[in-house]
Amino acid sequence: MKILDIIRTALRALNANKMRSLLTVLGIVIGVAAVISLVSIGRGSQAAVTANIESLGSNLLFVTGGSSTQGLVRGGMGSASTLTMDDVNAIATSDIATAVKAVAPQVQTFGQVVAGKENTYTQVIGVTPEYQSVRSYSVSQGSFITAADVNKKTLVAVLGSSVAETLFGTDNAVGQTIRINSKQFKVIGVLKSKGSSGLGSSDDVIIAPITTVQSRLSSSRSTSGSQNVQTINVQVVSADKADLAVSQVTTILRQTHKITTGTDDFTISNQQDTINSLKASTQIWVLFLAVISGITLLVGGIGIMNIMLVSVTERTREIGIRKSVGAKRRDILMQFLVESSLLALVGGGIGVLVGIIVSHAVSGISLGGSTITTTISADTLILAVSVSAAIGIIFGIYPAYRAARLNPIEALRYE
Repeated sequence: MKILDIIRTALRALNANKMRSLLTVLGIVIGVAAVISLVSIGRGSQAAVTANIESLGSNLLFVTGGSSTQGLVRGGMGSASTLTMDDVNAIATSDIATAVKAVAPQVQTFGQVVAGKENTYTQVIGVTPEYQSVRSYSVSQGSFITAADVNKKTLVAVLGSSVAETLFGTDNAVGQTIRINSKQFKVIGVLKSKGSSGLGSSDDVIIAPITTVQSRLSSSRSTSGSQNVQTINVQVVSADKADLAVSQVTTILRQTHKITTGTDDFTISNQQDTINSLKASTQIWVLFLAVISGITLLVGGIGIMNIMLVSVTERTREIGIRKSVGAKRRDILMQFLVESSLLALVGGGIGVLVGIIVSHAVSGISLGGSTITTTISADTLILAVSVSAAIGIIFGIYPAYRAARLNPIEALRYE
């Protein structure tokens, strides 16, 4: 029996029971749509987290202090004030640091910010001009901190976009005056929005000269008298030089801190390591969503098997007649396999369309303070259709085998 004849016969058989076929297809549609929509949400979340980290800048190392100990309680990494401006200058000017492109120190504190009748409580970061390029900040209005501002300890500030909106609404913030912890600052610029995610908002900040923050808002000095910094942002010349840069910066800081043996009093973290770690953890989340949605697809496959078994029972006499006129076992087997495969493929195709529609529909919805983002990839679509087709074959094998094994004499006697 030719394959085209088998397909035509299968289509006639499915068309004879439209409602039953439709309900069977619906199970596959729901399963495939669930796989595509849930996996797209998971991958979208993964991409959003990665993009948020990469928005901090490219090819970065973050140098923080060691851990402090109070009594018997040991603080987390970065809790000790072991980094100073001397360390920053040493890294920036060292001949050893051939893999280092730029260095940008920062200190941070929090403050109550007042502008007219409006006020907010936000993070204030003290930086040098290099911070703008190292951390990939752009200014939408006004200008950024300059070397002259740092040298003169000028009382100027650059506002994050959300802070500017909170304090001044739609008015131009540049040239306005604000008070940070009762100290008067002049607004010289507003940053372009970077958005926010579970890692926090890059827009809810105020940036000021590092010397101004150290002298007016948050002063801390080392035993040698040098001003402490909390983080040193190190930009590497290229991603493949990151490990070399870590080694070079470690050598420089061990020299400046006079560490010959024992544990370093600083920590260096690689931005790419953070991205890889988060990718690994979010990949588990994506896999979990795929498994949950896959269960729905499995239920649809069980529905196909159930319906095909019913079809075999109903068509027992038909099978007997076909065998009596010369149909072989493989013809009967192929007949029912084609029917189950058609159900799965039709359901898979419709499920792909529904999944894409659902993914686009939920993208951009705010939920629990976070925005849902979705990423639909070709491999997900191909996998979903392939799995649905495989389910049609796998769950159709037993009913088809049962039909092919029927004794033609007994089948003809079946009422």
